[in-house]
Formats: sequence, C-alpha cells, structure tokens
Amino acid sequence: MLNKRDKTQQCLKIDAMKKIFPINDPKNTPARVIEAIKSELRKYVKRERKKKLPEGVDFWDFDCKVGETADKALPLHVAEINQALDHALTDDWQAVYFEIIAKPGIRTHKAKESTSEL
Repeated sequence: MLNKRDKTQQCLKIDAMKKIFPINDPKNTPARVIEAIKSELRKYVKRERKKKLPEGVDFWDFDCKVGETADKALPLHVAEINQALDHALTDDWQAVYFEIIAKPGIRTHKAKESTSEL
C-alpha cells in the first residue's frame, strides 16, 4: 500500500535543471560570471517555489548537486549554493556543474520533549 508521499510523487512531473556553467569568459571576469550564475540559480529556485503545490504537499523541496563535472558532483542543500560557487571561484574551476531537482516536500513534526523536572 502506498503512503501519502508516494502517491503524491507518482502523480507529479518533477522538474530538474542540469547545467554546466563555464566560469572563464573572455568578456567578463570570473567573479562577475559567478555572480551571474548565482542570480540565474536564485531565479530558478524562486520560479519553482512559485508553482502551485499539489494536494497534500506542504512545500517544494530541492535535491541539489554541484561539482566541477557531472561525475564529480556532490549533494548539497539549496542554501549552500552560494558557498559552493565561491569555492569554485577560489579553486579556479574552468566550469561548474549544477543539478537542481524540485520535488514535493511534506513537513514532519518533531516530538516535543518534556523539560520539566520533578
């Protein structure tokens, strides 16, 4: 029997962005290119978050990967995108690979702990 989350994922078309951004550009400095990449990624995440939520879903969640190439890509949280790009700039990467997959997210409630002592 499928649970609520599995049913939601089956009926959704999950969007993904997989892209290689070249950092070395003859017209712009690498720092300027990194800022443009950050802007494009922020716009993509913002656009995906604006999409209508399916029934039973609380928010849009993102699976992200970043690396010098697709083979070297490591998973990271969406909030760490800017730090990863800064790392790429300091390590003089020629290009940076990004993979951002939007997926439905369902909030889980934490159990309340008793802090009172007798």
